[in-house]
Amino acid sequence: MKKVIVVLAAMAMSACSSMKTSSDYDPAANFSDVKTYAWVEQKSQDTSYHLDGLMDQRVRAAVDSQLSLKGVTLSDPQTADILVNYLTKVDKKINVDTFNTNFGYNPYYGSRWGMSGSMHTQTTVREYEVGTLILDMVDRETGKLIWRGSVADTIRDKNTPEERVEVVNKAISEMLLNYPPKPEAK
Repeated sequence: MKKVIVVLAAMAMSACSSMKTSSDYDPAANFSDVKTYAWVEQKSQDTSYHLDGLMDQRVRAAVDSQLSLKGVTLSDPQTADILVNYLTKVDKKINVDTFNTNFGYNPYYGSRWGMSGSMHTQTTVREYEVGTLILDMVDRETGKLIWRGSVADTIRDKNTPEERVEVVNKAISEMLLNYPPKPEAK
């Protein structure tokens, strides 16, 4: 019985995703014409080393895979329909919770009986980091941003490389779920 409860709790926790996705787009852009893309070329002097090269590879591979599933293929930057770029940011967040507990209070005994007992207050402060991944798609000819998606999630330090790949793939998949945007019915 105890194992069943643990398994159910684990399943419930995995079903509740803390990832928050959003996207925005230019309604004047014709996404049905987007067939090819290229990555924005880095302007860095030294392209042989990237500070977080493994994460860069994971993000690019996940985007490549998701766009390929949507029929958009990787192309040469001079002829691609859109240019794709991403950026990341990390924000520190603080969560403060205060709990009050009262022992011995019973409202049914009236005012002279109800004030017995003791009040305890406990406050917990928790600092955590939220990582955000932002993906931009720019029309190559006009240079205008036509689509932006973002996904944010709490950063966990104890991920294995395999778990990091899985998290990146899931984040990109959820972010691109509604790409290309469907025109609103008028």
